[in-house]
Amino acid sequence: MAAYVIIQVNVTDAEKYEAYKKLTPASVERYGGRFLVRGGAQVDLEGVLEYSRIVLLEFPDVDRAKQWYDSPEYEKSKALRAGASTGIFTVVQGAEG
Repeated sequence: MAAYVIIQVNVTDAEKYEAYKKLTPASVERYGGRFLVRGGAQVDLEGVLEYSRIVLLEFPDVDRAKQWYDSPEYEKSKALRAGASTGIFTVVQGAEG
């Protein structure tokens, strides 16, 4: 069953974060993932989101999402992201049917 990684981010170093954005897609694809949302325009419908950027990834299942996050390929991206942003990464299993 599909799983979704929900990423909420505040960018603190735009130049360093751009390097992270360029490196990350190859690792996502290697683990069967794809970007559904990648920091597009957003409108808060209720409440106020504490993060200025939202990214949504889809993976075949929770295990693949976790494998990606813990992978050597993504470790390189994580090193670029360190000090360039703050945020939350959550993986959630999709709904049946």
